[in-house]
Amino acid sequence: MAAFVHFLGLCFLGLLVAVPWGAIAADEDPLQDVCVADPNAQVKVNGFVCKAMPNASDFVSPLLRKAENTNNKLGSSVTVAGAANFPGLNTQGLSFARIDYAPGGVVPPHNHPRASEVLFVMAGTLRVGFVSSDGNSTLFTNTLYPGDLTVFSRGLVHFIINVGDSQAFSLSGLDSQNLGASLLPTVLFASNPTIGDDVLGKAFNLPQKEIDMIKAALKG
Repeated sequence: MAAFVHFLGLCFLGLLVAVPWGAIAADEDPLQDVCVADPNAQVKVNGFVCKAMPNASDFVSPLLRKAENTNNKLGSSVTVAGAANFPGLNTQGLSFARIDYAPGGVVPPHNHPRASEVLFVMAGTLRVGFVSSDGNSTLFTNTLYPGDLTVFSRGLVHFIINVGDSQAFSLSGLDSQNLGASLLPTVLFASNPTIGDDVLGKAFNLPQKEIDMIKAALKG
């Protein structure tokens, strides 16, 4: 019996090594052809309740047709089409995004806890990068041109900046209908309620005056 239990344990460990854990963390597979989201449903589930009578328009979205205003402090604008605003995506495990950039515009360091991202450059010159989570914090960075693709793995911190002298835009496909996004500056210095200044001071070796300046800058 002990030998059999030991054998089962080895089989289980083998499974742990063989199974792609990123796939386990992904959205569940759909169990039917379509499940158009009903955002007005009173019942709340992990996703959206299916609409009783879908129609053809539920499977089309104009959300990404036009460039959005980049006249802001970051010089960028992100438009995401997910199940919440594109009901036909419900249960498909997909989202799509358009990002517009002014010259010098940036999407600050952030991560998506539930999605990997493939980014395709449509116009302009972008510098992108992500940081490994293996303990070495290795930065992988590249300069991209129209027609180039890059990938950001699920959960890894990444950034994008327009390094050209004209407007740029890119399109991204993500493997979750509700990808989530944690912008590091906001998460760390502008959470609600805020992380204690004693914690931030120790973590970043910052005096109180500089913590106050960072928080004020993010609010302004």
